[in-house]
Amino acid sequence: MLGEMSVKEFLEKTASKAPVPGGGSVAALSAGIAASLTEMVANLTIGKKGYEEVEKEMEELLNKAKELRDKFVEDIDRDSNAFDKVMESFKLPKDTDEQKEKRKKAIQEAFKNAALVPLDVAKNAYKMMDLAKVVIEKGNKNAVTDGAVACMMARTAVLSALYNVKINLGSIKDEKFVQKLSKEVEELESKVNKEEEEILSKVEL
Repeated sequence: MLGEMSVKEFLEKTASKAPVPGGGSVAALSAGIAASLTEMVANLTIGKKGYEEVEKEMEELLNKAKELRDKFVEDIDRDSNAFDKVMESFKLPKDTDEQKEKRKKAIQEAFKNAALVPLDVAKNAYKMMDLAKVVIEKGNKNAVTDGAVACMMARTAVLSALYNVKINLGSIKDEKFVQKLSKEVEELESKVNKEEEEILSKVEL
């Protein structure tokens, strides 16, 4: 399980000739780091003098960020598994017309899943930006830069994951599916940079 590796092991595995983990898994990891930093700022706010009014909000935020972090860790493996399925589908036999048809369907389904997994990561990473915004605005001011890094990591995760969506869409024949996901990708891409700029403008140093 990639999600259970040490940081050093994960980096070495990524650097190797093995095709996974790749950009999709790294996008999920980036989102997970964003969640962790957001939780850290919340934890450094709870119980601190001067932040009593936001304590309950920070506790609720902690639960949301933790839930997303756990999901991102799962996504590290989900993305790699989705890629493996694509590779496996290409290895299916194609000696008869029936086998060719079965192989073609398997390849298309694998590519669809390989597009849906990073799209899910991108959507959740975008949600993480909202949580980072809260800790930047209301959290412990001594940790405001940690909140800023969380925002930037989440934004990177969004854009990284969307690249993985787009490369898989190029191999999918289902036009309606491609159009639907392309629209979602375009909408997220159009929002994420502006969102980051707005959030980081609230960082006071």
